Amino acid sequence: MNLVNLESVSHAYGPKPLLSDVSLGVEAGERIGVVGRNGGGKSTLLSVVGGALKPDSGRVTHNRGLRVGLLSQRDDLDPAKSIHETVLSGRAEHEWAGDQTIREILANLIGDLDLESLVGDLSGGERRRTALARLLIDEHELIMLDEPTNHLDIEAIAWLAAHLSRRRSALLVVTHDRWFLDAVSTRTWEVVDGRVERYEGGYAAYVLAKAERARIAQAAEERRQNLMRKEIAWLRRGPPARTSKPKFRIEAAQALIADEPPARETVELMKFAAARLGKTVYDLEDVTLHAGGPDAGPLVLDHSTFQFGPGDRIGLIGVNGSGKSSVLRLLADQVKPDAGRVVTGRTVRLAYLSQELAEVDPTQRVLESVERIRKYIQLGKKEWTASQLLERLGFKGEAQWKVVGDLSGGERRRLQLLRLLMDDPNVLLLDEPTNDLDIETLNELEDLLDGWPGTLVLVSHDRYFLERVADRCVALLGDGRLSMLPGGVDEYLERRAAGTAVTARIAGAAAAPVAAPVVEDTPAAAAGLSAKEERELRKELSRLERQLDKLSGQEEKLHAVMAEAAGDYAKLGELDGKLRDILSEKDTVEAEWLEVAERLGD
Repeated sequence: MNLVNLESVSHAYGPKPLLSDVSLGVEAGERIGVVGRNGGGKSTLLSVVGGALKPDSGRVTHNRGLRVGLLSQRDDLDPAKSIHETVLSGRAEHEWAGDQTIREILANLIGDLDLESLVGDLSGGERRRTALARLLIDEHELIMLDEPTNHLDIEAIAWLAAHLSRRRSALLVVTHDRWFLDAVSTRTWEVVDGRVERYEGGYAAYVLAKAERARIAQAAEERRQNLMRKEIAWLRRGPPARTSKPKFRIEAAQALIADEPPARETVELMKFAAARLGKTVYDLEDVTLHAGGPDAGPLVLDHSTFQFGPGDRIGLIGVNGSGKSSVLRLLADQVKPDAGRVVTGRTVRLAYLSQELAEVDPTQRVLESVERIRKYIQLGKKEWTASQLLERLGFKGEAQWKVVGDLSGGERRRLQLLRLLMDDPNVLLLDEPTNDLDIETLNELEDLLDGWPGTLVLVSHDRYFLERVADRCVALLGDGRLSMLPGGVDEYLERRAAGTAVTARIAGAAAAPVAAPVVEDTPAAAAGLSAKEERELRKELSRLERQLDKLSGQEEKLHAVMAEAAGDYAKLGELDGKLRDILSEKDTVEAEWLEVAERLGD
């Protein structure tokens, strides 16, 4: 049964048609990922489906009484209200505190915020998470999310994907996070040239199906071209000659990638990188680093020794506030270590993309601003002009002659990245390079980086991009070290879930007592904790409580299974071993809970 139906819907902004004669429906329980170019009409489609925008023509019908929840890119939160009032909508404490789902939503999205804080005092990212928590707590038959993963770390994104997959609501989500699309979507809609192309499955299935469609279309075009050539030949020389029937392969989508080479020629790139960089890139020797300067913020590195070598492609992982950007600034020589030293190779030619947009002369043209750095660059075995690279990153045709001052935030981000690449660096430090980039541009960026020889250190919450571009993962787990993760992002999430990784703030709070601030007389204040440290500890406490709930559930299930297998002694012995493991893990988590609760003074 369809919850929403669109019949011959069209809508345009100015002369540009975003939707042209679109007819489609959203079924109950269906989970749809929406992809397409920036400015192509994805957000417009969501607004039309949700009823927030009336189309220029066509009809949109909703089931009677349909409850729709929409997370747009701009929130409507009242700045005068507290987070508690905004998210919990007047629910009594015993009502929401006794609801495990609500507790889970609060802990994973806004567990680091004081519920009594005013919305008006929050940052943009905190407001975004607050709006998402409010939407998820309410019940809806249709949930529509526009870029929900913005301002979430990898752990929160993984939780959100699992949460949405468990809900019975229909889901319509616009996102450039391809891992998230694969995790939650059962269908994919691509908004392109005013049409909505529909595909079965998540992002991976969409890519394969689109490639197969393109192959079939190419074969059809080749046949058409052959027919045209034959027709012209017949017109020139009379009766057509006998020709062989055109042949082409019809294969499953998987065969499209069967003979594809690896994304990167790793050995060749490593040799080239070593030739350009020598043996030393960055050596961290017994480095101690706090995020806000000596003893001024959370402890990020504690007498840490680590080496970044030529050709390394490293993804740096950690929760928000763990100090990832601080490590990049340390490598970029923008901050100094509190102790120890950073040895930088003599041949290092650095390019650092920070989260802040670098200033570019707003009166310059886009192409001019790039050519002022360099007109040509060698990437891998191919030489590229500034204009060719601009086109690959979405600046096509007349867009290259736009004035820099007229660019959007996403366009400025792309231009900044391209200017860095054109400077021919041999070391790249990238801090959230995927912000504001659509999937097509991400694909092009990944392809460019595949042929780039040098050392790359990447911070990104886009898990797909991280795993695609980086060869190794290193994590900040709150213990003051850079820890290698052979299992990548999956290993990081497992360690977080198992409680063997804490945030830098909690580690810092545990490392040294802080003089008690003169604030309200609370147990946490009496224990010498700042408000920020208290929030981090309470978030950790909530996580441990969730883990205890999960282990208790597993224990109950095992007891039930053991009761059913009372006569099967072999099976009972196996189940008893599993039960002992769970009880042992439960004891460990309870000990951690008591330790955190003691620090809080609860």
